[in-house]
Amino acid sequence: MPRLSVVVIARNEEANIRRCLSSASFADELVLYDDRSTDRTQEIATDMGARVFQSDWQGFGQAKREAVARATGEWILSLDADEEVTPQLAEEIRAVLANSSDVAGYYIPRRTEFLGRWIKHCGWYPDRVLRLFRKDKGNFSQAVVHEAVQLAGRTGSLNGEILHYSYPSLDVYFRKMNRYTSLAAREGFEAGRRAKRYDLLVRPWAAFVKHYIFKRGFLDGIEGLLVSVFSACYVLAKYAKMRDLARRGRENTVRR
Repeated sequence: MPRLSVVVIARNEEANIRRCLSSASFADELVLYDDRSTDRTQEIATDMGARVFQSDWQGFGQAKREAVARATGEWILSLDADEEVTPQLAEEIRAVLANSSDVAGYYIPRRTEFLGRWIKHCGWYPDRVLRLFRKDKGNFSQAVVHEAVQLAGRTGSLNGEILHYSYPSLDVYFRKMNRYTSLAAREGFEAGRRAKRYDLLVRPWAAFVKHYIFKRGFLDGIEGLLVSVFSACYVLAKYAKMRDLARRGRENTVRR
């Protein structure tokens, strides 16, 4: 049977990393990219048998590419530190690896917890992500944020889930939103995009309507309402930060 490497990137994830790596213990190899953690993330990962390395941070895409490059398995399973492989998914992965086929990668449904509730709507589930793939057929894009696997070959789908414990509190949610919107704004700005009035006035409202009405977020109760509102806030913050980058660029040019 081909070897399976699980790759994870983490920064100060001592609260999650043991659960993540324990759920992936069926793999032949655990590889952890650590972004200069100051807590016990490295210690816990090393104790669980993971090969831990560090590198200069250049964005999520590049970090995952470096982790893949260090993996020795023919197959890669990519996890975030706040994710967990369910027993059903682990069994499915073992089964597909044991049976040769021309499939180069598999989409896996992901279920996300928000403030203690598993979100079933809002466009969050089933959030099928391409996470299991042949190392010689795929790799992550170099996007700074919202990176994705680029694959050359046929894809399949699995039924077992990845559980995503991403937002245990509002403090965690807002910290992540602030970081991701800053990265997304910077990436868009450097690619030549500029925030227009439409982006600030229309897109946030459209995001709310999409998640709460069309994606039936109202069926997830108060948490569904919050997810939908915060999704609109994410869009607004991203474009507002992009606009601010342009403003500061103009001011710097005038000062010169």
